[in-house]
Amino acid sequence: MTHKFTVKTSAKSEMADITGELAGLVKESGFESGLCYVFVPHTTCGLAINENADPDVKRDIIAKLNESVSEDFPYRHAEGNSPAHIKSVLVGPALTIFIEEWALQLGTWQGVYLCEYDGPRSREVWVKLIKG
Repeated sequence: MTHKFTVKTSAKSEMADITGELAGLVKESGFESGLCYVFVPHTTCGLAINENADPDVKRDIIAKLNESVSEDFPYRHAEGNSPAHIKSVLVGPALTIFIEEWALQLGTWQGVYLCEYDGPRSREVWVKLIKG
């Protein structure tokens, strides 16, 4: 079974913490162990695992991606969101996280993020839990 939830982003670029939603799905599943596969069916956002303690880390990641993939390039894509497509390719649309002892197995400082590059928008997150 695939679980789906919506994330409403509020900025052109942001990292929205979805760790709580994923942890809730794992808890509801009752799976002691397995895998949590997370996917976004969008071409201008992605998923990442990174630090969730210091908000400056998210700001630094977004700033560096914006610097690295500038708006000033003569892109051919007519919609004007080519930088968002490129960032999505760099970050990727999917993650797999271990489940052990009824919980996501993340490091002490890790969180899971939907990475928005073409917002604000409503984004779907698809989650497949596989019992192990």
